Amino acid sequence: MGEKDIMEKTLETYNDVFADIVNVLLFDGEQVVKEDSLDDAIARYHYKADLGRLHEMERDALKYWKDSGIRIAFFGLENQTVAEKYMPLRCIGYDGAEYRRQLIKEYKTVKDPDNGEEKKVSVRRTPCPVVTLVLYFGFEERWSEPVNLCGCIQVPERLKPFVNDYEMNLFELAFLPDETVGKFKSDFRFIVDYLVQMRKTGTYTGSDENIRHVHEVLELLSVVTNSSNIKYVLEHHESEVKTMKNAFDIFGDKKKMEGKIEGKLEGETVILKMNQYLIKNERWEDLKRATEDEDFREEILRQMRESR
Repeated sequence: MGEKDIMEKTLETYNDVFADIVNVLLFDGEQVVKEDSLDDAIARYHYKADLGRLHEMERDALKYWKDSGIRIAFFGLENQTVAEKYMPLRCIGYDGAEYRRQLIKEYKTVKDPDNGEEKKVSVRRTPCPVVTLVLYFGFEERWSEPVNLCGCIQVPERLKPFVNDYEMNLFELAFLPDETVGKFKSDFRFIVDYLVQMRKTGTYTGSDENIRHVHEVLELLSVVTNSSNIKYVLEHHESEVKTMKNAFDIFGDKKKMEGKIEGKLEGETVILKMNQYLIKNERWEDLKRATEDEDFREEILRQMRESR
């Protein structure tokens, strides 16, 4: 798995964040899914293709929701920074693989009541629903690709009544209503707030609220925005970050410092050119005077401009 892929999904693996995303996007902010009712599920599947070769596909985040130890449902999150034409097909593949896995027998070791010897017995859990949420992080434009199966493939008219038109659950985070954005309680709210502000105004004003998972928030933002500024803060000033306002102030100060350095370098270049001009014209006394007299330096610079 690439480093970018890991950074993109780390924040969502925290139960408080995962539950928050599900509760806001599926249940309108009602606290239906508790963070302690979520357990990590294996998000990797294997399948055969290409002359029997074994391939692997991996979900961005997958957890099962349980009550009293009984699995109620599987929730999967898929992150997209750009619209992808065949995303519905990918979602079908993920969901189908999970349903297939639920049909596989599991085994547990028990003691035989007659002789006390241990033996393995098969256990088949009752299958439960799989729900996939596709989170779109783009803020410059809406999702422009199909959201259903029939949008991805050509279906002959006579077959349409028999084709299940699978539709994925797409959430365009930057285009969520303000009322919905306000219902996020976890650190994911900082991500969504950033996307919404950038979509509306092209600028961002950071919040004063404390960030719980600082490293993971900055990592996800750096992937979503591909911002060198956020990467700079993450690599050099992470320990100083407490809030989003704090984080953006840090690289605001970096920009100011860069501006000062650039201004200083530009000034040094001008002085060097002035000295070269005076030396070329063998104006030795003027060269000495220019090092001490600011007004005289300005006069020499004016002469240089006029001589061009």
